[in-house]
Amino acid sequence: MGNFLVDFVSSFNGKMFLMAYLVASIPFGLIFAKVFGNVDVRKEGSGNIGATNVLRELKQKDPSLAKKISILTLVFDVLKGVIPLLIAKSLGADEATLWGMAVLAVLGHCFSIFLFFEGGKGVATGLGVMAVMIPKAAIVGLLVWLVSAKTIKISSLSSLLGIGALLLASFVLYPSLAHAPIVIIVILIVYKHSQNIANLLTGKEKRVV
Repeated sequence: MGNFLVDFVSSFNGKMFLMAYLVASIPFGLIFAKVFGNVDVRKEGSGNIGATNVLRELKQKDPSLAKKISILTLVFDVLKGVIPLLIAKSLGADEATLWGMAVLAVLGHCFSIFLFFEGGKGVATGLGVMAVMIPKAAIVGLLVWLVSAKTIKISSLSSLLGIGALLLASFVLYPSLAHAPIVIIVILIVYKHSQNIANLLTGKEKRVV
């Protein structure tokens, strides 16, 4: 078993998979909030390391800084899904390898090795990998996300609507694609929103103001 793991990690696919998981495991929201705002977002608000909790908790100290750091967090969470895939594509990785990396990137963000397998909810990183793999569907999901966020002002619901729209669009726009990796990613994101869904059903979910 040990030799198999060594051989796998040393292989091209093993290196690509490891890169995807480790890069996505970097908790940028936690790092940025701590460095620039001296706030540990794991101990504040929802305890989530994503852009929404960064915005909500830093806003109490410095509204202007909060917006900048939340945008920075969002951008880096997207990029940590995008960059490893672009590197792998440039090195000639096949589609199966890329989809494996996409799943592992979302898994890394949601269950970070640097946070003892805790993490964020995977929406931004999921959008990043989908932007590379199925860009047309990603645009549909992004538009639904943005419109919902602007009108409903409930981050979790907007995210769930966006990821749902992306999933439906993937079947319409990419009918010949094997959709299993997309479904797995959506399931991961929905699972990480379990508490939010419970709060939505009981009317306790907070709006972003």
